[in-house]
Amino acid sequence: MSTITPKLSGKVALVTGASKGIGASIAKHLAAAGASVVVNYASSKSGADKVVAEITAAGGKAVAIRGDVAQPADIVRLISETKAAFGKLDILVNNAGVYEFAPLEAITPEHFHRQFNINVLGLLLTTREAVKLFPATGGSVINIGSVVSAVTPPASAVYTATKGAVDAITGVLSKELGPKGIRVNALNPGIVETEGAHAAGFIGSDFEKNAHTQTPLGRTGQPQDIARIAVFLASDDSGWLTGEKLRAGGGMH
Repeated sequence: MSTITPKLSGKVALVTGASKGIGASIAKHLAAAGASVVVNYASSKSGADKVVAEITAAGGKAVAIRGDVAQPADIVRLISETKAAFGKLDILVNNAGVYEFAPLEAITPEHFHRQFNINVLGLLLTTREAVKLFPATGGSVINIGSVVSAVTPPASAVYTATKGAVDAITGVLSKELGPKGIRVNALNPGIVETEGAHAAGFIGSDFEKNAHTQTPLGRTGQPQDIARIAVFLASDDSGWLTGEKLRAGGGMH
């Protein structure tokens, strides 16, 4: 009886913001598919260590590396330590992000810059450094966006603007990096039950109930719903997809 080789066997993946939530689930699913995974975190070392422990306990390979994607020097060090750990990179998941909702009258430069520095500039600079480690055969960049870029909910002007920028950057970089065999796609979740969603008060709120009415599948997403799609985008199964925006929100438009 022949054994099936895991679809990401021999690949190395970096997942930013992977100490909890969607990022942690993506890291675990990529590892289960055979990839060696760098679990990046900005502040929660304990969370990242827990993800690494779960991956290694299941027979996978992972290391935790600290780095705040809002700090350019941290990004350079993150990529350097990734190279030291695994020698190369085939998959980058730009998952690190923050969200703060505020109505127009409450928007401040600080509110704007905090979200843009992490969600947009951090994504660009991480990708710039990461692709230097990609092999000549190419690889996959997965940008975690959001359905907000299409749904445009009230009181989310800045956050939605960052995710609209992620959609646009995905298209541009797919054209820039395509000649190098590097595919760039956006994976845009709807509301997902994470630690962050609980902390923000979304879970169990009227906001969540309203989201369900706009979601044909009628429920809140779970991190693994997103992670399974990330594995697809990381693998050769999606080898003919680049520059795409995949909405993963149970049909929410």
